[in-house]
Amino acid sequence: MCAMQKNTTPCYYGEYLHLDKFLDSQHPVSGQYQENEAHDELLFIIVHQAYELWFKQILHELNSILKDFEKPNLTANSYGRIIQRLDRIHGIQKLLNQQISILETMTPLDFLDFRDYLVPASGFQSIQFKEIEILLGLKMAYRINFDKKSFYNRLNDTDREHLMELEEQPSLFDRLQDWLERMPFLEKENFSFLDAYKEAVDNMLKSDLEIVNNNDYLSEEDKAFQKKDLEKTHSHFDALFNNEKYAKLTEEGHFRMSQRSLLGAVFINLYRDEPAFQQPFQLLEKLVDIDEEFTQWRYRHTVMVHRMIGAKIGTGGSSGHDYLRQTTQNNRFFKDLFNISTFLIPRSSLPELPEHLSDSMGLKSE
Repeated sequence: MCAMQKNTTPCYYGEYLHLDKFLDSQHPVSGQYQENEAHDELLFIIVHQAYELWFKQILHELNSILKDFEKPNLTANSYGRIIQRLDRIHGIQKLLNQQISILETMTPLDFLDFRDYLVPASGFQSIQFKEIEILLGLKMAYRINFDKKSFYNRLNDTDREHLMELEEQPSLFDRLQDWLERMPFLEKENFSFLDAYKEAVDNMLKSDLEIVNNNDYLSEEDKAFQKKDLEKTHSHFDALFNNEKYAKLTEEGHFRMSQRSLLGAVFINLYRDEPAFQQPFQLLEKLVDIDEEFTQWRYRHTVMVHRMIGAKIGTGGSSGHDYLRQTTQNNRFFKDLFNISTFLIPRSSLPELPEHLSDSMGLKSE
C-alpha cells in the first residue's frame, strides 16, 4: 500500500538530514601544526560527535519525562510513556558503551599524535552531558570536590550561566521524591504500613537470630560473625524506622532520599506483584538500570583513559584516570534505589493488606 504524501515540497534524503553541513563538521587540528594530519583524530572527532547527538536525544526524552512528573498525579498512560522513554534512554546508553570499543581501536601512540593540540578542551566542557547529569539529579552539592571547585571555572560565561540556571530547577530526582512522598497507602483507614512492616521485620530478624543460635554446624566464632552481621542489618532497619537516626545518616551522606519517599519506594518494591504497583515498580527499576549503565560507562571510560594516558593529567586539568575513578564511585543519581534490597523481606513475611485497602488499590478481582 502506498503512503499518502502530506508534504507539498518533495523531501530529499540528504537535504532532510542536512548532510552537507553534517559531513563537513569534522576538522582535525593536528594538520594545522604538523606536516601530516594524525590519522586517528578523525575517529576521535566522529565518536565524540556521535556521543553529543545521542546526548541530545537523551535530553529530549528526559525533558518530556519531567513534564509528565510536573502533573499532580501520574495516569496509567503517563506510566507507560515514562517507562517507554526511560527504556529508550537505557538503550541509547548501551549503544554509547559500545562506542567505547570503537574508540579503543586507537592505540595510546595514535592518541598522542594529536592529544597535546586539544589543550584545554575536555569532556568537562560537554554541556549536554552536564545537562543530563543535572536533570537526573547530580547537582553541585552532590559532586566530588574537584567538580565543585573547578568545573564551572572551565566554561565560558554563556554555558556557565545556562547550567547554573538549570541547577535551580527541579530534577528527576526531586520529582521522583515528591511522587514517592505522595504514596497514599502508607497510612490509610486504621492501617499503618510502617507498623505492620516493622513487626514483620522484627519477626524476621528474631527468626534469623534463632536459626544462628540453634545451628549446631556453626562454630562459636562463626555464630559471632553472623550475629554481628545481623546487628548491622538491624541498624539499617532501625534508621528507616527512626526519624532522628535517619536524619543523622542523611546528614552523613548514607541516604539522600527523604525517609517518607524511601518508605514509598520500599512499599512499591514489596508489593510489586500487585497490579496497581507493577508499573510504578517498572519505573523505579528503569531508573536503577539507567544509573547502572552510567556507572558502567564511567568505569569503561576510566579504564580506557588509563590505557591511553596512564597517570598523566587530563587535557582539562583534572588528575585524569584518578578523577574519572572517583566519579565512577561517587556520581550516582539513585543510590537509595540501589540499596532498596537492604530493606526487602520474604514474600511469605509480607504484611497482608486489609480488604478495604486492596479494594481502594484496585487489586481485587471482579
